Parts: sequence; structure tokens; C-alpha cells
Amino acid sequence: MGVVEELVGKAGGCAVIDGGFATQLEALGADINDPLWSAACLITRPHLIKEVHMQYLEAGADVIISSSYQATIPGFLARGMSVDEAEALLRTSVKLALEARDEFWKSALRKSKSIYNHALVAASIGSYGAYLADGSEYSGSYGDDVTAENLKDFHRRRLQVLASAGPDLIAFEAIPNKLEAQALVELLEEENIQVPSWICFSSVDGKHLCSGDSFSDCLRILNASEKVAVVGVNCTPPQFIEDMILEFRKQTKKAIAVYPNSGEVWDGRAKRWLPAECLGHKSFDALAKRWQEAGASLIGGCCRTTPTTIRAVSRILKGRTGH
Repeated sequence: MGVVEELVGKAGGCAVIDGGFATQLEALGADINDPLWSAACLITRPHLIKEVHMQYLEAGADVIISSSYQATIPGFLARGMSVDEAEALLRTSVKLALEARDEFWKSALRKSKSIYNHALVAASIGSYGAYLADGSEYSGSYGDDVTAENLKDFHRRRLQVLASAGPDLIAFEAIPNKLEAQALVELLEEENIQVPSWICFSSVDGKHLCSGDSFSDCLRILNASEKVAVVGVNCTPPQFIEDMILEFRKQTKKAIAVYPNSGEVWDGRAKRWLPAECLGHKSFDALAKRWQEAGASLIGGCCRTTPTTIRAVSRILKGRTGH
């Protein structure tokens, strides 16, 4: 049995993923208005990153995701860092999550009736578009000049460094097009990565990837890889998730992970979040219960979700009224 199946079993059939990272860093006073986004805190305020991990563990997360989504070697080099320094920061992102997990687990074991599971640490790898920070992570449009080989070369060293840092999982997040999914599957094989991976896509309409590519084409690629343990969706409006799970269930036997945004919408012109109007009267945690019933094995939150969100999700998925 793999680590994911084991965790899902211990969690009662559905494990809880943590929530929005940048949202919570900002709540703790971090300034993430930076091309490196939340990864900038690896340089300036690493103690806050560990604090956010602790908050999500306390809330009941069974999987915590490292702060490396937008941490890339070229991004750090653009800051004037050396390659060695850049690679050390990537390792630090995993180390901070492992330290938080281990410290939290020790304290949980001291309690006579611990309600927590020994969490897994997933090393986050964002898309090529996330590094570009030019909106292409939301459109999936990298231009005609970008090939699968280019994408493999971009991701290769970061994948090697993160996989060697001791995570339980590799989380490829918000992948917006089929080309990058294909490149990642090939790269996992070429590098013979032994850490199990998940690949989650992003969607704006619930029917296609951001690029317009079909989920069925992408799932066919992922189904052929033994290196990919989990498939799913993140950074996507929550109202689409239930139907997407049902569609994925028809097309894959792999575990399904979903961690959508809160439902709030980013107004790029006004530079602010607009309130969620599309959820009707359903709260995020009530939707999460429906996602579990539809067949998701791992459920959490992405942008604008918080430890309060994840606490509510954990309670409802695990059938608890306390904590």
C-alpha cells in the first residue's frame, strides 16, 4: 500500500489537504507583493512559513504543502542569488514543513485522545506559467515556441532538489495545459523519481483546463504513469468541483484530490477580491462533504481559504463536532 492510500485509510476514507498559503502569510503580516509571491518569505521570514504549517496541522490537515509553488531557481537567480543558495532555499521549503509536521506530531502524541493523523508533506511545484508571473498560469498559453523539452529543462533541477529533500509526496499544482502534463510525466520517468507524485490541473469553466485542453486527454497521459499516484484539480472555482470529480471518476482509477479556491473572485482592475456569490447557500465545508460523496479521496482549499476553512472541512469529513 502506498503512503497516500495508507493516509486516506487512516483518515476514514478522505484525507484533508491544507488551505491557502499566501492568504495566511498575509494574515500574519507578511508582504507577498513580489514576483516570488509566498516563496519570498523563504528569504525574509521563514518562521512565518513554519507558523502557517502549524496552523493548518492544528486545524486538522492530513497533508501540508510546502511553500515552493513559485520558488524556482531562475526566480532566485534573478534576485542575485547563486545556484547553491537557490537550491538551499528549495530544500528549506521542505525542511520547514517537515519540522512543523514532526513537532506537531510529538505534541499530538502527548495528548491522550489525539484526533490527528501523522501528516504527509508534499513538495509543491508550480507551473512554468507561475514562474513567468505574466498571467499564463491562468490561460495555459505559453506561446508556440515553448516545447515539452523546454518545460522538462525548466522543471528538472527543481524536481531533483525537492525530491531529494525528503518529502512524502511531490505536488505539481495548477497545471494549465496538456503539454506541461506530458512533460512532467516524461520527466518523472527520465529522472526515475521515487517519491509519489500528484498532478492537479486548473480550470476556469469546469470542463477544460485553462488552456482549453480536455481533461480526458490529460488523464489518459497520467493514467499511463505509475509515478503519478493522485490526479485532481486545484485553484479552480468551487462550484465546478462536484461535476469534475464525477467526470474524473469515469476516466481514472487513481485517487482524486480537489482543493479549489474559496469562491471569491479576483478583480484584476480594482486589485481586490470580490465576495463569493456563486455558492448559493452552501458553505465550503458542506460542499466538501458532497465532494467526498462524489468520490474525492483528498480535499482541501486553495486561494482565500484559511485554517478556519480547513478546520470546518476536517470536522465535517471526519464526522466530528469538536476541535
